[in-house]
Amino acid sequence: MGLMGIHHVAIISQDYARSRRFYVDLLGLEVIDENYRAARDSYKLDLRLPCGARIELFSFTDAPPRPSYPEAQGLRHLAFAVADIEAAVAYLESHQVAVEPIRVDEYSGQRFTFFSDPDALPLELYQVTAGV
Repeated sequence: MGLMGIHHVAIISQDYARSRRFYVDLLGLEVIDENYRAARDSYKLDLRLPCGARIELFSFTDAPPRPSYPEAQGLRHLAFAVADIEAAVAYLESHQVAVEPIRVDEYSGQRFTFFSDPDALPLELYQVTAGV
């Protein structure tokens, strides 16, 4: 089949301006393209992470909220790789983003934590070390 990696993850936001600030200004994702789609009264913002993976941020003000808690079937969360989890947590907390305590993955031994985007979508920070 020849899969080469993940190209993008699509996220639907309720408040486009708030989510744009979160992903661009706070998390630092690079804007590739931004379009307002008048026929749908919706924005589509293409973002790039340093590794080349992309996030497509859509806005639909009438979209129902995704149930994150309790966990539901479907995609569970989006995980971002970081080299220094303490620094990433400190940065988020300095911007009033609530972050769960850092835990250790019982199978890989790697450190991780969770936080949420403005629409309460679960996001993870996963500390990556050589070979993992």
